[in-house]
Amino acid sequence: MLICLFILVSSAQGSRAAETITPYSASQFADEGDSVTLSCSYTGSVRGLHWYRQYTGSPPQFLIMDSYGTVTEADPPVAGVLINHIKDNSSVDLKISSAAVTDSALYYCALQPTVKGNPLHAVQKAV
Repeated sequence: MLICLFILVSSAQGSRAAETITPYSASQFADEGDSVTLSCSYTGSVRGLHWYRQYTGSPPQFLIMDSYGTVTEADPPVAGVLINHIKDNSSVDLKISSAAVTDSALYYCALQPTVKGNPLHAVQKAV
């Protein structure tokens, strides 16, 4: 079965206007069981790189973040999801191992927390 993953053209800006993040592609297709990598590039000196997933009719769900090399996962962690921050290329990947139909969603890459009331808001600000 074909799975469709969309990445929001996320121009979420950090605390400084020089910080931007942009997906490499707007959508990606995969077969069930495939490994999938979603990628975004960024500019500026960023503190945290976040990934979210949003199903139709639901709010965005925090998946994982990298802040100064420290990875913080959702609580409980989302199985099969990894983050790879490639500083040399100013990019961040979300890796989904063994994609399933339930992975069909809209994905956000962001520089700042985007979900209000997210307990990780405090983690980001504390760094």
